[in-house]
Amino acid sequence: MEKEREQQVYLARLAEQAERYDEMVEAMKKVAKLDVELTVEERNLVSVGYKNVIGARRASWRILSSIEQKEEAKGNEQNVKRIKDYRQRVEDELAKICNDILSVIDEHLLPSSTTGESTVFYYKMKGDYYRYLAEFKSGDDRKEAADQSLKAYEAATSTAASDLPPTHPIRLGLALNFSVFYYEILNSPERACHLAKQAFDEAIAELDSLNEESYKDSTLIMQLLRDNLTLWTSDLPEEGGEQSKGDEPQAEN
Repeated sequence: MEKEREQQVYLARLAEQAERYDEMVEAMKKVAKLDVELTVEERNLVSVGYKNVIGARRASWRILSSIEQKEEAKGNEQNVKRIKDYRQRVEDELAKICNDILSVIDEHLLPSSTTGESTVFYYKMKGDYYRYLAEFKSGDDRKEAADQSLKAYEAATSTAASDLPPTHPIRLGLALNFSVFYYEILNSPERACHLAKQAFDEAIAELDSLNEESYKDSTLIMQLLRDNLTLWTSDLPEEGGEQSKGDEPQAEN
């Protein structure tokens, strides 16, 4: 088992260097299915692989949606239909990727997690991928994805509050993405600002205790929290206004 694990992790590293993220994900899925607690490096390989695989499709979806709106405004119905069909293909891919990682988290990663840090990491990830589903779903499907995302972010927040210091990059990254969820998915700018400001203020208060190795990560996320706060409080963005920072478009982590 150790040999298999070592081999797949090495393959995942190679795939990352070669920017072959689909294969990176496949290698790390095999490691996750060994049902062992992943190391910090392995956990990050899972996260980076899926983030790249999903990120490309999320970007495509946004571009297609924007073109679709422009064609609709011009009244080009035939083109609108073509775009809708094409966008549906991208949505099918997005749903497949999200459901894939969500089942890996529920069936393997969370059950094998033995530390507060990894538990927060996986619940945050679960919140993120349900949020990505909510970005393009509609009606009851959107509500279900948003509900599941909220539950996962809340579970992560509760463990983070008891197990991680306010300056921990995973706790800060969670606050960043959870606030983006409130802003973009639940359309609740007040709640988003409150959450982001609280995380920022708590981290500032404990900045002295920040350890050397996570200093850069933590301060970067704090900057993103502040960027979003500035954006969200200065204007409730108009259509096509500046995007928030979270993963992307609102700054996310």
